[in-house]
Amino acid sequence: MRLNWTEGELGEGLRCYRAQKFFAAHEHWELVWLGSKEPEKTFLQGLIQVAAAFHHLQQGNLRGTRSLLHRARLRLERYPDHFGGIDVSSLRKEIGEWLQVLEAGSSTHGRPYPDLRHSG
Repeated sequence: MRLNWTEGELGEGLRCYRAQKFFAAHEHWELVWLGSKEPEKTFLQGLIQVAAAFHHLQQGNLRGTRSLLHRARLRLERYPDHFGGIDVSSLRKEIGEWLQVLEAGSSTHGRPYPDLRHSG
C-alpha cells in the first residue's frame, strides 16, 4: 500500500496536523488505519498516537502526552529511517527530544511540535 500524503484522508490529516488541529488529524488518519494492513497499519498507529499526544498536551494532560509519545516511539522504532513517504528518523529524534523535556518537567510553551516531513 502506498501512503499518499498529498490528498485524501492522509493529506487532510497532515494539513490538520500542521495547523495544530491534532484531534482532527487523528480522526482523518484513523479512517485510513482501519482499512490498512501491516506494515502500514502499525506505522499509521504510531502517527495517530503522536497526534493524540499533542491533543492531550493542548488539553493540559502531560501524563497522557508522555504515555502516547512513548508508545508512538516504540511503534516507530521498528521502521526504517524513511517509510511510507515520511522521514521517520527525524520524527523519532523529535519525539525523543519532546520526551526529555516532558520528563524533566521543563516548559513546553513555544516548543515546535515534531514535523512530519514527507517526500512526494
